[in-house]
Amino acid sequence: MIINFALQPFPTDSNLPQIEINGRVNRKENILSIEYQLFGDLNAISIAPPANPPSRQFHLWESTCFEFFIGIPGDANYWEFNLSPSGDWAVFALDDYRQGLRDELSFSSLPFKIDRYPNYITLSLEFDLSELILAEQDLEMSVTTVIKSSQDELSYWAINHSGKEADFHLRDSFIIKT
Repeated sequence: MIINFALQPFPTDSNLPQIEINGRVNRKENILSIEYQLFGDLNAISIAPPANPPSRQFHLWESTCFEFFIGIPGDANYWEFNLSPSGDWAVFALDDYRQGLRDELSFSSLPFKIDRYPNYITLSLEFDLSELILAEQDLEMSVTTVIKSSQDELSYWAINHSGKEADFHLRDSFIIKT
C-alpha cells in the first residue's frame, strides 16, 4: 500500500525557507520504498554537494538531511536512517528512546537516488528490510527532515510533532503503519 505524506515544520521554528516537503512510502512484502520531494527556494537551503564516493557518516542531522525511523509495534528498539543530499548516509540501531545509539552493521552501503532540478530535489530509496525485521512483522514509521538554511539555521520537519520540542525519536510520532 502506498502512503503519501506531507511534512510540517516544528511550530516554533522561525525564519523558515519557502519550501514544501512531501513524498510517499510503500512496503511490498519486505521491500521498503521511500521517496521525498523537496520543492521551493533551494537557494535558501544549505545543500551538501555530491560526495565522491558516498559513505557512512555520523552527524548528518547537523545539516540538511532526510530521515526516517522504523520500529516494530510493542518493541522498544528502533532504527534511524539518515540520508544526505550529498549521497552520504547512516543507519543507527537504538535500544530504546535515545538509548544505545550505534551503527547498524547490517548495511555496508545504502544506495539511494538523488535528482536535482532548479526548484526541487527528489530522493528515493528502496531496500530489503529482511536484515532488520521479518516480512510478516508489522512496521511503524516516522518520516522527517532536517533543513539547514543558507543562514545556518536548522528547522525540523515531520508528519506530526508529538512533543513540546522537536524530537523525531518519540514513538508517538511513528504514525505510518505498514
